[in-house]
Amino acid sequence: MASPAFSYHAKAQSSFKPPLIANENAFLGDVFSSTKNDPDKPVSAGFFRLEKGTALEYEYTYHEMKIILEGEYIISDETGQKVTAGPGDVFYFPKGSKITFETGSYGLAFYTGQRKEGGA
Repeated sequence: MASPAFSYHAKAQSSFKPPLIANENAFLGDVFSSTKNDPDKPVSAGFFRLEKGTALEYEYTYHEMKIILEGEYIISDETGQKVTAGPGDVFYFPKGSKITFETGSYGLAFYTGQRKEGGA
């Protein structure tokens, strides 16, 4: 039996345009997901872009990791943690966490979450 082929999206950071998901300024979209290959333990990954405007308050129903690629985010949670994050910073958001994302201008992040495709 042959092994499955890998998936590839060239220059995804600059060419993939995630759809609007909330408010007037929050965009998120899965580039790839293992949902079809592993429906019991799927992993989805893509890009999150936040533009200046309304803060995004989000409660995670799954585990997620995020790396900041461009711009700046102000990320806070209900425990009182608050971080100004920039390129190269990496976050883990456990299932059940309530996170607020803000930006003074623009932020772009890559994420991978333990959830089905489109389940954010």
